[in-house]
Amino acid sequence: MTAPQRRHGITVPFDGLSLAEHRDVFRELVDLGFTDVWSAESGGADAFTPLVLAAAWAPELRLGTAIIPAYTRGAMTLASQVASLCSANPGHFAVGIGSSSNIIVERWNSIPFDKPYQRVRDTVRFLRAALTGEKITEEYETFAVNGFKLSLPVAQQPPILIAALREGMLKLAGREGDGAIINWLSADDVNVVAPFVGGKEIMARLFVFPTEDRDLVNYVGRRAIAQYLNVPVYAAFHEWLGRGELLQPMWDLWKAGDRKAATEAIPESFVDELIIWGPPQKIAEHIERYCENGVTTPAPAIMGNAEQAMATARAISAAR
Repeated sequence: MTAPQRRHGITVPFDGLSLAEHRDVFRELVDLGFTDVWSAESGGADAFTPLVLAAAWAPELRLGTAIIPAYTRGAMTLASQVASLCSANPGHFAVGIGSSSNIIVERWNSIPFDKPYQRVRDTVRFLRAALTGEKITEEYETFAVNGFKLSLPVAQQPPILIAALREGMLKLAGREGDGAIINWLSADDVNVVAPFVGGKEIMARLFVFPTEDRDLVNYVGRRAIAQYLNVPVYAAFHEWLGRGELLQPMWDLWKAGDRKAATEAIPESFVDELIIWGPPQKIAEHIERYCENGVTTPAPAIMGNAEQAMATARAISAAR
């Protein structure tokens, strides 16, 4: 198997800018040597629209979704949207799909968060078949498709990456996907998860906070970590990584309703593992540690406004 190409991604859109104001951002990212832009769906812009604009304004970039929830679109709608983006920027689109979480799926969309592993597996299998243009009549374990045929040709099949945390989904990403999408883990944790993916692409959303203010990093970082790591899928992930004893005080306080004490219970050293911060050279070196341990496509998500995000992107580019 050929080793995956090292790529340089970044998470979009940037905070504080409308989507219409991203034209110059996308053009400068190309000039800075970034190869990819990756978008998500977590209560802001949908995953596709920023990438459609990037396809028009900076077609040199590879576009990626990190991630599309497997539950929140019907089979036909999902296949049509993927095919449309493949058509908008042929050969420059990577589909990132995953189970998402019970928060987004159940609380925000009123969809049962049942059988997440099977739902992602079935969605990947459906997309592989549908994007060939064949007529699909299939009873998958988690949904059925009766007589759907995609009428928009896809000249080049896009890679499909699977958002993965623990062993089962990581193995699925290596076995049936073209790689894995990972986040909320330390550089050393990459050594644990990467072997399950079997040498395929590993895209990582890395949380970057461009500041040298230790107290601010603790304040913002602890709140971000608490918000995510109390979601059941992420709590299970870090328990699997061996952090049950470290994080149990935070989990207990959160469940008891004492959010302030819960965030304060997160050790400062753990903030430094999950939040990349400091001067530009330190940020670049921390990102590189992820890559040394197996990440092939880092996609920093910059915790700041658009001006801070672009300044950080310039610094990361200059430090490479």
